[in-house]
Amino acid sequence: MTPEQDIVDRLLKAGCGDFVVCGGARNAGLVALLEAAEGLQVWKHFEERGAAFFAMGRAKDTGRPCAVVTTSGTAVAECLPAVIEAHYSCLPLVVLSADRPETFRGSGAPQVIDQEGIFGNHAVRSLDGWNGHGPLHLNVPLEEEVIDCPDWQAEVEGFLPQRISFEVRSLRDFLDDGVFKGIVAMVGGLDPEDREDVFYFLKDLGIPVVADVNSGIRELLQDLLVSEKTFSGNLPGRVLRLGEVPVGRLWRDLEANPATSVLSICRNGLPGLARKSMVIRGEVGRVIRGLGEADFIGDIRDDFPRGRPIFSQTDERLESFPDSEPGLVNLLSVYATTGESLFIGNSLPIREWNEYGQRETPYARVFANRGANGIDGQLSSWLGATAETPDSWGVFGDLTALYDLAAPAMFPQVECQGRVLVVINNGGGQIFERLPRLSQLAENQKDAIVQSQNVDLRGWAQMWNLDYLRIESREGFDALEVGERTLLVELIPDSGETAQFYAV
Repeated sequence: MTPEQDIVDRLLKAGCGDFVVCGGARNAGLVALLEAAEGLQVWKHFEERGAAFFAMGRAKDTGRPCAVVTTSGTAVAECLPAVIEAHYSCLPLVVLSADRPETFRGSGAPQVIDQEGIFGNHAVRSLDGWNGHGPLHLNVPLEEEVIDCPDWQAEVEGFLPQRISFEVRSLRDFLDDGVFKGIVAMVGGLDPEDREDVFYFLKDLGIPVVADVNSGIRELLQDLLVSEKTFSGNLPGRVLRLGEVPVGRLWRDLEANPATSVLSICRNGLPGLARKSMVIRGEVGRVIRGLGEADFIGDIRDDFPRGRPIFSQTDERLESFPDSEPGLVNLLSVYATTGESLFIGNSLPIREWNEYGQRETPYARVFANRGANGIDGQLSSWLGATAETPDSWGVFGDLTALYDLAAPAMFPQVECQGRVLVVINNGGGQIFERLPRLSQLAENQKDAIVQSQNVDLRGWAQMWNLDYLRIESREGFDALEVGERTLLVELIPDSGETAQFYAV
């Protein structure tokens, strides 16, 4: 058995049946072996960074390992951003890197770098020590040999990640304390299998909820949902965080307010705060089910601050400034309910969707990358997460799109029926314009941070053979029609209305 056959066979036994290959001379044997197989899903990309995020998106969608296959040298290093995101999101991303023979190490020969351990503590380096709750890096030294790969039948075994052990005593104590006023739930991104348990748990508990759109249950919690602005200057006494680290300002404000007790339940076991707090590591749904009969839950609905007046004020501003960025995002959130899935890019879009998106109709499936909170690889992750899903919507900022311009290379391999790619082009990283600590900077200093740009994305759409629609007002949505090809929507908010919206 060749080294290529051996490592692929071991991955099949670990449940990996998806491979994203970036072909090269060093990994040619691996690529040929995978292409000759029946029973595998093989995707092809020319750029390793995007390929790794695409593979991570596949793992996010299927819950099973997906491997990105690279050649040697800096090609391996391109996978680091996706490995970091997968590490903090506990996703089974596999990097299968071809290496030059061990005798070349330390020689400085072409495409020879130290690939062993290149991802540090962000990835496990052995299948034997891998529990499936994070990335795996397998580095395979390969000789240059004649390639002979006849057709063969691959048999992919089931993927069974190790169960995470946990205890629920701290959760029971947190909820059953005698001083029970002022508890608020903050719900970040949830895995699909956790959402039903979290929904019924919160409905039974009856406490106020600040929920991110990528929780998948935000629109289902109408009677409990409150705006985080409700707590401006009046932080709650306790916060129960469920899932990934929440997006908004309220969570960040907790950092400097140790008087608020915080308990987090999440898969990676990280508290999301640098100051003292409590955390339970485990699958959120299993932890909640482990709680048993919630005999401590009482009728406390009158104890929490009301969010409806703030929602009403927001709705009035949205009506007054319909072509502002929040106004257009609000209307966009309504149109997106027609899709089969929704992927929200990080930074400003997800924050605006949480605050100004529609709150009545749940989305069929919701995704977001929240592991390391960056804009890197967002479009590639979206394509991986929705590769087999028609009517998929992805919403991103302009800098996020510019950061991943090669992602549309995957369009010929994914489902494009009804696919809509929305880029909110507001001329740069406008989220930084609203940070209070940057308000005293000179204009040239702020511009260096905002990274202003005036790119027209019509040429990008033409380059990748996408349909294109430019929307500059609410009336522009009337022309939004989806078909068999991906539609790129460039959303251009009215900067004057946006400034007025936030000034009110």
